[in-house]
Amino acid sequence: MAERILGKTLATVSLSVALASVTVKSLGCCSIPACRNSFLSCGFRLNSNIMSSSNGAKENSHNKARTSPYPGSKVQRSQVPNEKVGWFVEWQDYNPVEYTAVSVLAGPRWADPQISESNFFPKFNEKDGHVERKSQNGLYEIENGRPRNPAGRTGLIGRGLLGRWGPNHAADPIITRWKRDRSGNKITHPVSGKNILQFVAIKRKDCGEWAIPGGMVDPGEKISTTLKREFGEEALNSLQKSSAEKRELEEQLHKLFSQEHLVIYKGYVDDPRNTDNAWMETEAVNYHDETGEIMDNLTLEAGDDAGKVKWVDISDQLQLYASHSQFIKLVAEKRDAHWSENSDAECRGL
Repeated sequence: MAERILGKTLATVSLSVALASVTVKSLGCCSIPACRNSFLSCGFRLNSNIMSSSNGAKENSHNKARTSPYPGSKVQRSQVPNEKVGWFVEWQDYNPVEYTAVSVLAGPRWADPQISESNFFPKFNEKDGHVERKSQNGLYEIENGRPRNPAGRTGLIGRGLLGRWGPNHAADPIITRWKRDRSGNKITHPVSGKNILQFVAIKRKDCGEWAIPGGMVDPGEKISTTLKREFGEEALNSLQKSSAEKRELEEQLHKLFSQEHLVIYKGYVDDPRNTDNAWMETEAVNYHDETGEIMDNLTLEAGDDAGKVKWVDISDQLQLYASHSQFIKLVAEKRDAHWSENSDAECRGL
């Protein structure tokens, strides 16, 4: 019992701290850009509205992980009210629907077997061979042999479309440049007076929403490799290039991904594919082409999971997949770029 309580406490504290670090906000120094690894000490408050911790959820948190129908299906989740998202809230009548997609049950190489299979002994909360089962938000609980979503109830058990029990690790490359006029000068927003930043966005084939390019980290793969591969496949259609074109593309990608970069976020993501037993975690990294010269030599072309690709102006009007809008906002803050015409919104944060 003591170990169980300790596990709950550690999971709650680690998730709360990690999620809070995403949404540190200035209380009166919005014009001061954040430095690479911290948000300059000029008076900050913590905002926990992006995602919930195990203690509970606010009205606008942990929403996408409770939406119905479940992506790619007609499955309706059991409804979970805001006040009962947190595992610390006792709910004896909680009766989540069980669903794992046929594509996952078919046993592709990227998916785990069912927990009930006799030869499956996953090592949760640690590196399991080449499979990373540690969460970026700390320890998570195991109940009845299944890992439990550290952000709370979702109304659905099983894995849905996700291959791994527990955390499913992804990487999201946020490629940015300054918007410029025909003379090459940076364009400033007429209201905020800040330079306008652009990022490469894709339109996902599976749901039709605009998003940051990205994908799953293969077992044993470095995050940097995933970031470069996924951007090439989804935003440059590298899979369909000839051998000569791939070599040339690789040279340009090497230059781009050798640029100064910022780790924007690492951890749990409020994703519509999440279940009580499987959830998305990501590392979102911003690679910035300051002069624009590198990206001028790369032609955007949608490929793989992307139906369309284009440069998009960054602002608070963006409606993006999962938690991607929050990631983009953090990039704008760190680059001291335009985000909102409302100066109060710049200070309020997410």
